[in-house]
Formats: sequence, structure tokens, C-alpha cells
Amino acid sequence: MGRLTPLHRVIASLGYVQIIGIPLGAFLFSLLLFKRRNPKVHGAPDFGNRWWWEPGLLTQSRFTFGARVLPNKYLSELRLVPPTQLSAVRAQVDNLGHKWTHTNIMTESNLHFRVIQNKLIAELPKYLDIAKDELEYAWKIEIPHSQEWQEVNVQQMIRMLVARLSAKVFMGYPACRNVEWLNLSIDFSIDMFTAAFTLRMFPPWTHPVVAHFIPARYRIKRNLKTAERIIRPLMDMHRVAAQKRAAGERVDEEDTLLNWMMDHGDEKENEPENMSTRQAILTLASIHTTSMAVANILFDLCARPEWFHVLRDEISQITNELGPIGSGPNSEAKDWLPRLEKLDSFFIESQRFNPPILLGPQRVALKSLTLKDGTYIPAGSRISWASHHHLNDPAVTPRPELFDPLRSYHRRHSSPEQMNKHLAGQTNMDNLSFGYGKLSCPGRAFSVGEIKLILARLINQFEFKFPEGKSRPLNMYADENVFPDPEGRIIMRLRQRG
Repeated sequence: MGRLTPLHRVIASLGYVQIIGIPLGAFLFSLLLFKRRNPKVHGAPDFGNRWWWEPGLLTQSRFTFGARVLPNKYLSELRLVPPTQLSAVRAQVDNLGHKWTHTNIMTESNLHFRVIQNKLIAELPKYLDIAKDELEYAWKIEIPHSQEWQEVNVQQMIRMLVARLSAKVFMGYPACRNVEWLNLSIDFSIDMFTAAFTLRMFPPWTHPVVAHFIPARYRIKRNLKTAERIIRPLMDMHRVAAQKRAAGERVDEEDTLLNWMMDHGDEKENEPENMSTRQAILTLASIHTTSMAVANILFDLCARPEWFHVLRDEISQITNELGPIGSGPNSEAKDWLPRLEKLDSFFIESQRFNPPILLGPQRVALKSLTLKDGTYIPAGSRISWASHHHLNDPAVTPRPELFDPLRSYHRRHSSPEQMNKHLAGQTNMDNLSFGYGKLSCPGRAFSVGEIKLILARLINQFEFKFPEGKSRPLNMYADENVFPDPEGRIIMRLRQRG
């Protein structure tokens, strides 16, 4: 049997839930009268309930499959509220199922956040070059080099590429070449999403019962045991290297994020079980959102093939001026990638049409707070912004229905003051794709770099189009999450030159 796609995993788990739904029904209904009331914001309108006595399960299910918009307000004020009062981590953990999916480790310490902010981004050029070198190895394995048109599952192909690059940066060799770890890093994220998606169909007070009937939860536990088995020897090797270094010996060791986390983590954070869980969770953000962005850009290019030559001309021009990326001191990733201005602009426009999430940033109020205009947010409230719909408001983006790949490029070149703005990965009041304020996605610059590394090479070396009779796959929705149709395919071949 072939690998299950994310959607197939979800459907499989949902089918299992439906089977157990009848015996659970009586239990769930008996709890309706005693269900915990969610905190209310005075004056805020409520939507969703069709009847005052409607079970929360039905309301939650309709949100899961049909919700699109929540109000976008108070962003400037709330971005300044400290995380001890308004928590992004708590919102993420609650979305992912908390203790039922082992993500509560993220609330115990912020080591995963610190390593991205203080190591990966602080030394971004070095890690982009490391990723580029691993891409050379992965390219021969994951990318079909055929002179004839060949149909490919582009999402799975890109996921494996990104998994290899991420493993090289996070854990180094041999993990980046360990097929067991690579498959685990992808499957863990899919199972995490499946379990969380299923749990969110049910009110939180039913999770202690429902969680035990979700197969994905048991796959998560098995994967975490495998992760510990793989990571424990890496941790042992770094401890030995650290001891030798402390004794004055010269040690040849990769500078991985895992090693930094061990050096800067406390005793509990350095327990192999905790470290392996944290490494697995880091793959959740580092692989799937990046691979979906690449897949969406390729789908959009195939839908508008006239833009292939525009981007290829840009790549050729940079190659002529700087040489191939990594070929000399002036062609390192930090010099090469920023020159891809049109590809950068295409990415931003593709992301506007195909956001990874509709509602963001998200926060949970750990303590009650009152805003300047008197709005009271009680503890326990979840707040969010309708980022996608705000960005597509005609007042923010003129003619939002028009896919204009050079929209951001033209904005940048409209005046000298705009040249360092409107870049992929940048956050502002109107574009919240990567969050906003102090808790914006810390790894967004590395993700954008990976996307450009992969796309520049794909676009330059290969031709792409949809299979005969097929068009751009539609996006799919699960709660506020958006992802490409897992059945979407393209065909590709090496470019026919001359």
C-alpha cells in the first residue's frame, strides 16, 4: 500500500470516529447540560449556533468544515501585550490537541523558539549555505531527471526535499540521510494534524474520551519512540565532543541546532524523551508549510505558463552576473537569493491566494485584560484576526481578484523608500501571513530562503504543466487551515534547450 496523503489520513480517522459515534452519542449528550461555558466578550456578536440548545459538537463540526472569517481588530494594541498575558504558544498547543498529542511540551519551555531566533536566524547565511549543499545530494534522489514528460506527486516530492534540508540543519549527518527519520518527520506532522483535526470536531470536555479512539494518536506515540531511538545517539556524540572540547582537544563537529539546544537547555530539556519530542514538533512547522508554498507556486505557474520565462530570465541574469549559486565568494546564498525579486513577488501573490491559514495570528488570554476602548477580554478567551480576508479587501489590495505576480515587485520599485519593503517573509499591519509583532514566525526567513533555493533550480532545469485535461487543483479547508488538494498532480521533464 502506498503512503497515505494528509487528506486520506484525516478521512481514515474521521471514518473511525463515525463508527464509534453511536456508542459515544449517549455519553456526549448526557454531558451537554454540564458543558463548560466559553468566556464571552461583552458586546461581541456570536455566530454559528442555529438553536440555543444546539450541541456544541454540531457547531464545532460546522466550523471545522465551513468557517472562513472572524473580525480583524485591535492588532496594534494587542501585539504589545506580553506573552505571560496573551499567549501565542498556548493557542498553537490548544490547536494541536495539547496533552493528547504531546504538544504540551511547548508550554513547558521556549527552547524551540530560542534556537530558531538565537541560532538559526542569527546565523542565517551559514545555514542557507548548509541547506544548499544538502540540496545537491537530495536533488539526485528526489527529483526525476527524465527527458520525457512524467507525472509526479509534487507535494510529496517537495516534502522529501524539505525534510532532508531541515534534517541537515536541525540534526546534521547521519539524520539527514536516515530514511527512517525523514519518513518519521513527515508522518509525524501528518498524524499530528489528523489527531488535532479530529479532536477539534469535538468540544474540549469530550476529549478525554474521544482521544482514545483516534488511531493517529497511537502512531504519534510510536513515532516519538522511534525519534528518541534515533536522537539519543546524536546527543551522546555531542556530549562526548563537548567533553573533549572542554579538555582542550580539537573536535570536528557539525554546528547543528540540536547541539545548540543541548548546550543551552537545562537538565529537563536535555532529557532524550523531551528533546526528541521537541525535534519532532519542530518538523511540523519546518516541512509542511514550506513544501505547500512551493507546490502552490508550481501550480500557479502551470496555470499561468507565460510567467515561467519571466522567472527564468531573472535566474539567468543573476547567474550571468554572479555565477551559479555557491560557485564563488560573491555567489553565496546571502548574495544570490535576495536578487530573485520577481520570484519573491510571485511567492507573495501565490501566498495571498493560497494562505496556509485563514485566521492569524492567534492568541489565548492567560489573564483577563481590558483594552484602551474598554473592551474586556476574559481569561481563557481565544482571539484571532481574519488575516486572509483583510489582505484581500479592495481597500488593502486593489483588484484582489487579479493574480498579479509582480504586484509586490512594482510596489518595491515605486520609490527608493519602498525598496526594502514588500518582501516575502516581512510582516506588516496588512499582511499577517507570518504573524505580527514579537511573536511572528521566527523561522520565516529560513523558510523563504529554502523556497527560493528549491524553486530557482526547479524552474531553471525543468518544464512543468498539468496533465492533459487537468487544471489547477482547488484548495481544501480544515477549520482555518488551507492546503492544496493532495490528489493534485503535474507533469515535468528536463528543459528542452536549443
